[in-house]
Amino acid sequence: MNRSSPASTVSPAAEAAMQPPSDSSRSAATAGAGPNANRLAKRLAKHRTLLVMLIPGLVYFTLFKYVPMGGIAIAFQKYNLEAGIWGSDWIGWGNFTRFFNGVYAAQIIGNTVVISLYKLVFGFPAPILLALLLDQVRRAWFKRVIQTMTYVPHFMSWVIIYGIMMALMAPGDGLINQLLKHAGLPAVSFLTEPSWIRPLLVGSDIWQGAGWGAIIYLAALAAIDPHLYEAARVDGASPLRLIWHVTLPGIRNIVVVMLVLRLSHILDVGFDQVFMMANAFNSEKADIIDTWVYRVGLQEMQIGLASAVGLFKSAIGLVLVLAANQFAKKLDSQIW
Repeated sequence: MNRSSPASTVSPAAEAAMQPPSDSSRSAATAGAGPNANRLAKRLAKHRTLLVMLIPGLVYFTLFKYVPMGGIAIAFQKYNLEAGIWGSDWIGWGNFTRFFNGVYAAQIIGNTVVISLYKLVFGFPAPILLALLLDQVRRAWFKRVIQTMTYVPHFMSWVIIYGIMMALMAPGDGLINQLLKHAGLPAVSFLTEPSWIRPLLVGSDIWQGAGWGAIIYLAALAAIDPHLYEAARVDGASPLRLIWHVTLPGIRNIVVVMLVLRLSHILDVGFDQVFMMANAFNSEKADIIDTWVYRVGLQEMQIGLASAVGLFKSAIGLVLVLAANQFAKKLDSQIW
């Protein structure tokens, strides 16, 4: 009996599959890439002006945002200025352990979170309320005057603002304490009393930033369709009903975006402000992460420890902005 060889059992289709691709098949496979490449080239050529304008921004973020991220390694080293990053000893999580086991960790984290929450609860609605009030003003000259008066503090440095506070609240000859003395009341040490530092931080922050922050909300209010107000008035809506059912829904997207941005910086209490207003008497209620990092990193030259705390703060900020973004999506689908 004749037996066929194993090779003879291979089907013609299998033999064709085992053959190397011909030039025609390769050209057919790459034919689809040609139109896509041509379309991409045309789009790049069409928007070449915008791409050129984008280059300075890309260079800035690359040099000042992404390249410095290599310095994260310092947080895991016993950093020495003479040895540099490559020559310093690697200690892993040692700087983090040292910070969290220290006596100041709970205090400065607690101060940072509490002051941030105060500014969020009382400071975030302030520009919205100011914008709503300004939107109700019908005399243009009066509106411009109020806007100018509320914008001016934004352009003042915290050095100037603290000087104004000194003139008003100094324990001896401050204007407020002089008035208290004339009224027969005891003087109050506003700037050195620990119980006063947090209200002063929050109040001065609102005074400086509310007018400037209201600009965004005023722009959003100007974009609301006036016909919506007319229809609501025809239905008998009161001024408060107009604000609740027309004005606030009209600016809700801006409010959500600003809330997300604010939550992402919840640990950024404001180094300049706290650095100017904190002192040896009220530091137990005013010392925050930024001032502690400045003191430990630059004054005591414990750069590795300071870098570890800064990295911890950045990680918390990243988690908060992601959580705030998810919260904003749910909030936007449920409210109004």
